[in-house]
Amino acid sequence: MGRGDLTDAEWERLRPFLPVSNRRCGRWRDHRQVIDGILHRVRTGVQWRDLPERFGPWKTVYERHRLWSADGTWERLLQHVQAAADAAGEIDWDISVDSTIVRAHHHAAGARTEPPPVPASKGDAARTPARDAVAESRRPPGGGGAGGEDLGRSRGGFTTKLHLSADGRCRPLSLIVTPGQRADCTQFIAVMEKIRVPRLGPGRPRVRPESLAADKAYSNGLVREYLRRRGIRHAIPEKTDSQAARLRKGSHGGRPPGFDEERYKKRNTVERTINRLKQSRAVATRYDKRRYIYLGTTTAAALVIWLRT
Repeated sequence: MGRGDLTDAEWERLRPFLPVSNRRCGRWRDHRQVIDGILHRVRTGVQWRDLPERFGPWKTVYERHRLWSADGTWERLLQHVQAAADAAGEIDWDISVDSTIVRAHHHAAGARTEPPPVPASKGDAARTPARDAVAESRRPPGGGGAGGEDLGRSRGGFTTKLHLSADGRCRPLSLIVTPGQRADCTQFIAVMEKIRVPRLGPGRPRVRPESLAADKAYSNGLVREYLRRRGIRHAIPEKTDSQAARLRKGSHGGRPPGFDEERYKKRNTVERTINRLKQSRAVATRYDKRRYIYLGTTTAAALVIWLRT
């Protein structure tokens, strides 16, 4: 076993949930070998063509990662691991939300401008694909240049922003990718709605945390109203200009929003989660041209964090 490869215990946790061949278009290459190759690239950021030979043909490893990023396999594996942790009572549901800027390497530019083929129908998506031609038809919508691939322009060049929520043990619960200039508060509801931890037995997936902490970027009426409507306790500091505007109105300005300083101190968990994600070089710098492939890369890094925590 090489450095960074799956251990036997980690492999056994993933093996029952991996796709199986439909026996009509050949067999999958050994999943464990290919996953080790994908994780090696996620950790080191090496070009796909430069993968060590022990992982097999580089194109096979790349195509498997591209396919699993497109059909949601990485997200399903992450949810299965989260479900097992929740069943064991190992998830701290005092969560935090934040975002981070990711610089895009120049290799991330140059994706085709025409949109990819339309995804396959719902019935077809339920079956496990086995050929590259099938996988190509299931690519998520994209194209349209840098904007269509969530590459935003800033003073430093092309950037991508990674929005995420993290539990109290510094593990990602949900991930969203947007252009780098996108405001944090505009993606808050999308990040929260993506939290979905299935139950191992009967019952609906858990989607509501016990409490939430976020910085001033999320301090607006829409965010607070969403949290109140769902009954989620939150610690979000009030912006200085909002506080000044409320005080100017006097008694008509309403009461100041509640703020728990002790709870807010736990917001550092999401910062530490970001640091752990960015230990993977393919996450800290975006090399992937397609948005959905970069999201799959980030999800694979999050899966490793859950397996090894």
